[in-house]
Amino acid sequence: MSETVLDYMTRLGRAAREASRVLARASTAQKNRALQAAATALDQAREALAVANAKDLEAGRANGLDEAMLDRLALTPRRVDEMIEGLRQVAALPDPIGEIRDMRYLPSGIQVGKMRVPLGVVGIIYESRPNVTIDAASLCLKSGNATILRGGSEAIHSNQAIARCITRGLEEAGLPNAAVQVVETTDRAAVGALISMPEFVDVIVPRGGKGLIERISREARVPVIKHLDGICHVYIDRAADMDKAVRIADNAKTQRFAPCNTMETLLVHAAIAASVLPPLAAIYVQKGVELRGCPRTRELLGEAVNAASEEDWATEYNAPILSIRILDSLDEAIEHINRYGSQHTDAIVTENFTDARRFLTEVDSSSVMVNASTRFADGFEYGLGAEIGISTDKLHARGPVGLEGLTSEKYVVFGDGHVRT
Repeated sequence: MSETVLDYMTRLGRAAREASRVLARASTAQKNRALQAAATALDQAREALAVANAKDLEAGRANGLDEAMLDRLALTPRRVDEMIEGLRQVAALPDPIGEIRDMRYLPSGIQVGKMRVPLGVVGIIYESRPNVTIDAASLCLKSGNATILRGGSEAIHSNQAIARCITRGLEEAGLPNAAVQVVETTDRAAVGALISMPEFVDVIVPRGGKGLIERISREARVPVIKHLDGICHVYIDRAADMDKAVRIADNAKTQRFAPCNTMETLLVHAAIAASVLPPLAAIYVQKGVELRGCPRTRELLGEAVNAASEEDWATEYNAPILSIRILDSLDEAIEHINRYGSQHTDAIVTENFTDARRFLTEVDSSSVMVNASTRFADGFEYGLGAEIGISTDKLHARGPVGLEGLTSEKYVVFGDGHVRT
């Protein structure tokens, strides 16, 4: 391009800011029309999507991408179906914008409440999966936010083809094209520019590897909604139901190994360890999970368990590896989680209400569960319809970030000629 990357990104940012003002006043019907029209456009563009995706896959193989990356990059017919369904699901969600709550009269006679409003302009930086383009665009659009999407260079053709479908949807609904913009340059300087434009961008959401998120967190001049690690725990309390404990600890680890809400460390109270760990170990070994345990775990389970190191307790494996520790109390379990965890998702299995309440109160994570698998920590499973990511931050949004997480609130005041005395 003839213009510099900084000039290009500034142009995108300025256009997004202007579009955000239009979106903020758009009706629910208008936003839903754009989403439904984009879904139709995707359906009609299947051949063009396949051609664009084939270019990315060919380039990926030539550049030595591994099979897992190529799989994430592929736009199969099923994934196109899922993108179309995702757009229609978001269109069916309640619109949070404009909702007013907590209206009350004050002694002065004025009414004060809070109105839900868009954040403004959301920058999304992500890797590999082109379907994220649809997820991010749809959630931002429904929540009244303009968005600038910077996907990975490996998916550039796929993302641009998807963007053309979104643009068709926006045009049909009478909304500005700049409401959703996909960055067209693969120059990495575009990321640096996007995270350094607080005058145009209100929040950044990074989706990708730890290295990407650490870089953005370190360099951004714009607020970031993020999580770095998913070191999730299940604690089996001395008052646990055995059947529930086995079912939950199995599912939390083996339903899928890679997601950020998969259990990485299993904590077990010593009073129940001899009953619950042998059947669980048999399940894990049968499913190909490598076990690493504390000395007490190894003494109980023998050669099936390797020695766990201090580093293991603080590691997100994203793989068929599990750390196991036997503890003597709920206090120790809570201390372990708060020391080694990543404030993502942690669960207790117990029939003791007091223990459950203490766990909920004292474990400092974005999702804390009682008698449920950590794999439920997901926007869809929480009834949000979809999510733009998981946040382990404490300000603004925490946990799965859906439509409401992409909004803020402002105070609204109603008077009738009231003046302050």
